[in-house]
Amino acid sequence: MSDEKQGPRTAEDGQGRRLSDEAIDWLVRLSSGRATPKDRAAFLRWRQRSAAHEAAAVEAETLLRAVGETRQADQLRRHGEPLSRRRPVGRRVLFAGAAAASVAIVAVALPSLGPLSALYADHATGVGGRKRVALADGSVVILNTATAVSIDYSSKERRVVLHDGEALFEVAKDAARPFIVVVGDVEVRAVGTAFVVRLKEVTVSEGTVDVTIGNRPPIRVVAGQRLGVGEGDRFKLSAVDIDAATAWQRGKLIFNRRPLESVVAELQRYRTGRIVVLGDRLKALEVTGVFDLDDTDRILRTIEGTTKARIVHMPLLTIIR
Repeated sequence: MSDEKQGPRTAEDGQGRRLSDEAIDWLVRLSSGRATPKDRAAFLRWRQRSAAHEAAAVEAETLLRAVGETRQADQLRRHGEPLSRRRPVGRRVLFAGAAAASVAIVAVALPSLGPLSALYADHATGVGGRKRVALADGSVVILNTATAVSIDYSSKERRVVLHDGEALFEVAKDAARPFIVVVGDVEVRAVGTAFVVRLKEVTVSEGTVDVTIGNRPPIRVVAGQRLGVGEGDRFKLSAVDIDAATAWQRGKLIFNRRPLESVVAELQRYRTGRIVVLGDRLKALEVTGVFDLDDTDRILRTIEGTTKARIVHMPLLTIIR
């Protein structure tokens, strides 16, 4: 494995760190249950001293919200929710062409249930796990982190429901039965052989696919392209690094001048708990490197060792500041 970082070594300056620490101290005091009206008024005066004070207060509020959300998420993971009270999972159908054996990588980033879908799935992985499953027709599915799938084969079709996460499909040839993966409510029809789909994007590594968004005409996406789907059926077609997009199956994460905020969002998928980056300059810091998915702590140590960032570990929460 090679770990490397390039780009500006920027972080908050000394005054920014001091103000950030003071803001956190203020909010801890105000949320302790022992704060007085004088304390609250004093904090308001403190945050109004300058734009830097206000920015530190906003960052501290973001941090404390993250702590609360992390605790709630941990409770949900521990206790769950009755299946009868869950909303039906949205559906996106992918038809893999039967003219030849194909490889399809399908990924979805659902923000709600996460690994809880493993309770009703046929195959699943935990956070940070990967799993290879051989299907009855000779196809293979490789599950990435926190992924859950259900298999439903019939005489007319081969259907796989991807509830959560990301999966790579190596689809066996069968002209009589299309290979269908249900993921959301956008239809992607394979014209070629290999593609990646997440909830709001489609990436093609080989051949072509046709993507239908709502009632729009199909959009052709070719190898080396990614289609991002936004609100109101908006979309953006761009070039993509296929090796980086599929590196997870080799146990790697590859970044090329990616903002730290984006790197952390990707790393978050492979770790339990929450990661929060404080400071706009840190969020914009560009990261380049090849990292080992089986050692996410080392990735964080590399970030700390090659920048001026400081990393604070708490139960279920990691802060980069």
